[in-house]
Amino acid sequence: MKKIGMVGGLSWQSTVHYYRIVNEESNNRLGNKSTVESIIYSTDLERKYNLVTSGQLDTLAQEFIEIAQSLEKAGADVVIMCTNTMHTVFDQIQAEINIPMIHIVDATAQAIKKAGKSKVALLGTTFTMTQPFYKAKLKDVYGIDTVVPKPEQMDEIMRVIEEELTFNIIKDSSREYFVNVIEELKQQGAEGVILGCTEIQMLIKQKDSPVPVFDSTELHALAALDYVMGE
Repeated sequence: MKKIGMVGGLSWQSTVHYYRIVNEESNNRLGNKSTVESIIYSTDLERKYNLVTSGQLDTLAQEFIEIAQSLEKAGADVVIMCTNTMHTVFDQIQAEINIPMIHIVDATAQAIKKAGKSKVALLGTTFTMTQPFYKAKLKDVYGIDTVVPKPEQMDEIMRVIEEELTFNIIKDSSREYFVNVIEELKQQGAEGVILGCTEIQMLIKQKDSPVPVFDSTELHALAALDYVMGE
């Protein structure tokens, strides 16, 4: 069976969830004690995010290219990046390896289309919510419109991601804040919400949201699993 190569550590908390989803679901499908094989390269979130915020995207891309190439050499048949934000350099990485990568927006958008939605809220890092690499792909490839929080709301969402979720700190007050933001975006026409940071699924579940939740972490992990299992 084919192997999944995971670029993780972005944060390691969300990488744990990728690994859990892939193993739990593959065991459900295969039965007994069987799971698919995975290769994880866990990298340094601090360095990678500093490259993003300082605009050093060429350096970021090159570092991820070397990681992806190492996963390919180790026997991976497909690569996924366990992150939303770092997909800003996805195309550069894919161009330099000989195995496919699965884009997190593709996995998420396909689920949105299957659900019959055409306008969704996007929650994530400030970079993901403001830069075109995510929203433009949703619109240009899939015809999905997005609405995002107000700047001051983005600041608080980013604070929760950086100071709480990255360290596995889950606060009811933060959950309430996110839900209120989702409710406000619903009033702007959002028919669902993308959890567009792989840590947000630690805080927000479907039971918390007034609209359907599209968990990019789970959808991405399952897309990789479908690929290696030929489904």
